[in-house]
Amino acid sequence: MMQASRALCSQAGRSAGGWQPLNFDGAAFSLKGTAELARALLVLRLCAWPPLVTHGLALQAWAQRLLGSRISGTLLRASLYGQFVAGETAEEVQGCVQQLQRLGLRPLLAVPTEEEPGSASKSGEAWYEDNLGAMLQCVDLSQGLTNTPGPTGNSLNLMQLKMTALTSPQLCKELSSWIRRQGPSLELSPERLAEAMDSEQSLQISCLNTEQNRHLQASLSRLHRVAQYARTRHVRLLVDAEVTFISPALSLLVAALAVRWNSPREGGPWVWNTYQAYLKGTYERLGHDAEAAHRAGLAFGVKLVRGAYLEKERTVARAQGSKDPTQPDYEATSRSYSRCLELMLSRVSHSGSMCRLMVASHNEESVHQATKRMWELGIPPDGPVCFGQLLGMCDHVSLALGRAGYAVYKSIPYGSLEEVIPYLIRRAQENRSVLQGARREQELLSQELYRRLLGRSPRVPH
Repeated sequence: MMQASRALCSQAGRSAGGWQPLNFDGAAFSLKGTAELARALLVLRLCAWPPLVTHGLALQAWAQRLLGSRISGTLLRASLYGQFVAGETAEEVQGCVQQLQRLGLRPLLAVPTEEEPGSASKSGEAWYEDNLGAMLQCVDLSQGLTNTPGPTGNSLNLMQLKMTALTSPQLCKELSSWIRRQGPSLELSPERLAEAMDSEQSLQISCLNTEQNRHLQASLSRLHRVAQYARTRHVRLLVDAEVTFISPALSLLVAALAVRWNSPREGGPWVWNTYQAYLKGTYERLGHDAEAAHRAGLAFGVKLVRGAYLEKERTVARAQGSKDPTQPDYEATSRSYSRCLELMLSRVSHSGSMCRLMVASHNEESVHQATKRMWELGIPPDGPVCFGQLLGMCDHVSLALGRAGYAVYKSIPYGSLEEVIPYLIRRAQENRSVLQGARREQELLSQELYRRLLGRSPRVPH
């Protein structure tokens, strides 16, 4: 294990011979236990089976009726839940994070909450207030888990924030429709919303009715309280991307938070937005937002992803008779991601700590591009650029990056089985292409398990 670790670490940084690509050949799996590898292989193969993903919620309910809650829960904890979830209690989450930290990885906690419009218990003002409490607890948990700085002292406490856990998707839909019709306006400016967050003065928007205005005010208050508390606890918020038809409203809310919390005096960025490369206008929007932040003197934080709502976006576009907002194929999405990555790395190299980037990708070529350009631009491995992957997936990339000295975060949901399993199944349905594209990881896991069965020495990357 130590030999593999030293070999991986030696790949970081500049070398006399120029940039050397990291080896994502599975050698880093030698750092993990056999039981972990076997579970990972089983779960990834199951998740790559389309019927299981499509009918996951129905199958879960059927298993619970047939086997009972205790047995079905035990099976889930040993498989899907154990692979992708940190645990339910703070102690279980801490144990998972400590294991990641020993492997050179860092936590990016996520509260698994989402509204269910037909459910009385998972919608309404009381539900959003409960979610606020969960977000504040996540801030505390995130701050308490990562007190050890990285090699250059640049370790950041990060957590994910889902906007529609604190504000209604229906309100966001109304605001998005207004923004699309009217364009930018003083009535719905980020500055006005930021002022309303701070002062808690009554805010009246003409396109909303009395109840919607009241909900908007309460939503702004919740967002402000999370951001304010996260700032005092030194935790930065990475806002999740959501579906396109509410994205104008979400972007407006993120911009309002940025006006308040991403100023240079705050040492920002404390609020980062997520950009999805599978959408056709992402490169232009990213460039526009980066330039707007620069002109306003604000720090700029970006989580760059390929995107998770492809099927839903296309279904909505067909139903509405509108243009498909997504890239035509995976190759076009990869080209878009590459352009956005180049844009942001160039920005980071000229802006220092005022601009930060998370390269959130399971694609080996994108990671190679990022590490090569970082070397060429003189961006240190543990500086203003970090990497992100999902817990339980893409470990051959995460481990190699972490052991080479790069800052790598694993997105970690946590909570009870009842809360997390429906969340995981919905995320699996949204990330079908990622799950089905994990064949290489499955092959590497199989090779490592086969090597151990034969009793051969572990592979060491060169």
